[in-house]
Amino acid sequence: MKTYVLTVTCQSTRGIVAAISNYLAGQGCNIVDSSQFDDLDTGKFFMRVSFISEEGVGQAALVEGFKPIAEKFAMDAEIHDEKKRMKVLLMVSRFGHCLNDLLYRWKIGALPIDIVGVVSNHFDYQKVVVNHDIPFHHIKVTKDNKPQAEAQLLELVEQTGTELVVLARYMQVLSDALCRKMSGRIINIHHSFLPSFKGANPYKQAYERGVKLIGATAHYVTADLDEGPIIEQDTARITHAQSAEDYVSIGRDVESQVLARAIHAHIHYRTFLNGNRTVVFPASPGSYASERMG
Repeated sequence: MKTYVLTVTCQSTRGIVAAISNYLAGQGCNIVDSSQFDDLDTGKFFMRVSFISEEGVGQAALVEGFKPIAEKFAMDAEIHDEKKRMKVLLMVSRFGHCLNDLLYRWKIGALPIDIVGVVSNHFDYQKVVVNHDIPFHHIKVTKDNKPQAEAQLLELVEQTGTELVVLARYMQVLSDALCRKMSGRIINIHHSFLPSFKGANPYKQAYERGVKLIGATAHYVTADLDEGPIIEQDTARITHAQSAEDYVSIGRDVESQVLARAIHAHIHYRTFLNGNRTVVFPASPGSYASERMG
């Protein structure tokens, strides 16, 4: 028996949940987890349903049979095989804490993804990546070759069938055209001192101002740098007794955890774009272990 995930976005109206439930029951499917949300401000409806096909109806047949319901309610709907691992391309520059954390989670099965490659504009982590038997791609980026570098990146995305790009502290700005082309398919991580502390050494700037909270934000990338729809955030409290170096160390830990949680939510189809915001359904206690191990 296979488990699938149905995701639905549409305008809110009566009968949606009943139509979905009746359809799945009629196909011999058993719902094991369901989350829904009505945005009263926009009138939009979001739903994620995890279900088991107990009578062997396959994904293609489920998708085809659901089309009349999707058309009736003008839904943006997809049915995913829960066990199929998403193809992910990681990108990194010279800060390797997020990359190393993701590689470790991937290696132990805590982040069930298929890493199709790692792209960097430097060679600092080439050996680390190759030692994990993952393809490493060096794409040099300069002020003069950005269009060519992005064309090379897009070609790699297409060749590998990449479904998600993760900027694991990749420090080059992506073009508006690339952000639009891959809307909802690029996740970035950064410290949450913005816009107060920009540029080099933001943690040192925060230390000099006596900041008492260190945070990190993971978000989808848009043309507005560091201002895309937020997926996940967290903070760590600090005291006057900690040094500027402590700020950096704590900040790296928070960034790594926040990015991993954002990716985890995305690859299990628990995130929905809602204008400049997101709807993120939490993993239910009973489903977390199966999600974690894929």
